[in-house]
Amino acid sequence: IKEAACAAIRGDINQYAVTWGARELREAIASQFSRRYGVPVDAVEQVTVCCGSTETLRATLPATVDAGDEVIVFEPFYENYGPDTILSGATPRFVRLRPPADRASGDWWFDQDELAAAFSNRTRAIIINTPNNPTGKIFGREDLTEIAQLCQQWGTIAVTDEIYEHILYDDAVHVPMATLDGMADRTVTINSVSKTFSVRGWRVGWTIAPPDIAGAIRKVHDFLTVGAGAPLQEASAAAPALPASYYRDLASSYQVRRERVV
Repeated sequence: IKEAACAAIRGDINQYAVTWGARELREAIASQFSRRYGVPVDAVEQVTVCCGSTETLRATLPATVDAGDEVIVFEPFYENYGPDTILSGATPRFVRLRPPADRASGDWWFDQDELAAAFSNRTRAIIINTPNNPTGKIFGREDLTEIAQLCQQWGTIAVTDEIYEHILYDDAVHVPMATLDGMADRTVTINSVSKTFSVRGWRVGWTIAPPDIAGAIRKVHDFLTVGAGAPLQEASAAAPALPASYYRDLASSYQVRRERVV
């Protein structure tokens, strides 16, 4: 990937890319998600490339919520979720992730009644980070199904930060919210090259969203940053072509370090 970036710079890819993302990168993102998870994605209408997943979320919330709306956030949370909600004029409603009773073998969990009580007619969005930073919790199919039912009941958009999708341990499986019945049309999936390919400083992230939401995200993004670095987008388009063994090795190398720390 670094060689692809060097080649892009030597090839004089120095000008702005299309503000919502270079075509080759959007096509690579759409193709990979469709192939891996069986959900059709239109690269032209649904994919927006931003300056890292952080700006991606910053563009998503003003595009989807209005002043006076509420956004549900599981806590503890990655530091931007609460402030981005407030900067968008909305009010965060926090639902606590509780530590496992048996810390050696349990999982973080949320109270179903507490989550249901957080929804109301003012709930415009819910932010889900899976695998979760900082707890490491993976929202399984049962968790996501419960959230999806509440989203459909209250007309709520699910904003899912799935940046750690390939860093999984102990036979865990990542389930994208957009793959659940009825959720592809109300889910904004956020991801990035930073964690999967160890290029955090490149700041290349993206959303996959329904076309009407994607259009709004693009408008906000255009007035925030205009676009991500063109040569780095070119290089990032080469990343999905890496073989399946890369993703297995990524997780296993982190597992060795995790076990050492534990």
